[in-house]
Amino acid sequence: MASLLRPLRIFFPARCCVPTRFYSGFVSRMRFLNSLKECDEACVAALQNAHIFLFHRLVPLLQQTGRGNLSPVFLTYSDVQSVLQKLGSDESLLKESILVGCSDQNQAQFCLDVGELDQAAVAEEFKGCFMDLRKAFFLLNGSGAPLVAKAQALLRWHQINRFCGATGQPTQRNQAGSQRVCSSSSIIYYPKMSPVVIVLVSDGKRCLLGRQSSFPRGMYSALAGFCDMGETLEEALCREVAEEVGVELQSISYSSSQHWPFPHSSFMLGCHATVSPAHTQLNVDLSELEDARWFTVEEISSGLQVKTTPRRGDPPSFWLPPKHTLANRLITEWRDRQRNSKDSMG
Repeated sequence: MASLLRPLRIFFPARCCVPTRFYSGFVSRMRFLNSLKECDEACVAALQNAHIFLFHRLVPLLQQTGRGNLSPVFLTYSDVQSVLQKLGSDESLLKESILVGCSDQNQAQFCLDVGELDQAAVAEEFKGCFMDLRKAFFLLNGSGAPLVAKAQALLRWHQINRFCGATGQPTQRNQAGSQRVCSSSSIIYYPKMSPVVIVLVSDGKRCLLGRQSSFPRGMYSALAGFCDMGETLEEALCREVAEEVGVELQSISYSSSQHWPFPHSSFMLGCHATVSPAHTQLNVDLSELEDARWFTVEEISSGLQVKTTPRRGDPPSFWLPPKHTLANRLITEWRDRQRNSKDSMG
């Protein structure tokens, strides 16, 4: 266990390295966003020329793309203003917009929940549809998924933090929505995420996947769980694997992270881990998992070929979480390492 508690070695894949010529653009965007968080007047001005995407009681407004995927509907300030007027709502609702990010062209991006309006009427006006994020997440395009997930998380956080937990008094948000302040004690609250560990365990030749009863039929994924208060990343990983499948980890290496919108707002930390080939017998906690088993690289490669969610009535099949999930990234990394290892030995 002592070896597991040493600091993790963090490896950044080459594709994450940003060429020098892009640094100035990135720095410009980050400083622009920070200025909007710090200055209410600047934020109000940016909102006039921003892209705004809508939610209705936390359900996002989406539209289908030409390839059958989904993307958020980006609207202008005047688009939203016009619909608010048409549907009899107070235009001041626009001031409730929350800053989410900005485009490569430094155009601010905001989200707004219009839950007080008729959902069908808004959808018809913008030729889109409001779709539950749990159903839509895996159909969203690569750039749309994290943007919509972040927006929903921010909107939910504001809805449930209208009052101070210490004084019970109302809290007031800044214009960007990056914080709330207690009107009585001046306590500042910032949006929070719950840390979750997700790990792909290997015995050197196989990887370990499990499934919960709530998963779609046939889907297996890497093991995951919430971090307990006071735990390190390593301790949480060791505990979760021991609890769920009854095996002890030997070594851990960090891979990458991802914001995950379910059940509310989670921060997923992805790792690879190994177990001794002599201690791979599973003892699955059926209150945690419906099933868990070891998979060969051939089985994993086959599962990764399934690109669409099996439809109701299709024969049972083994498949894996979609491409833009952290679980898929961990599984693909393991598959590639196994292939590279075989090639080097061959």
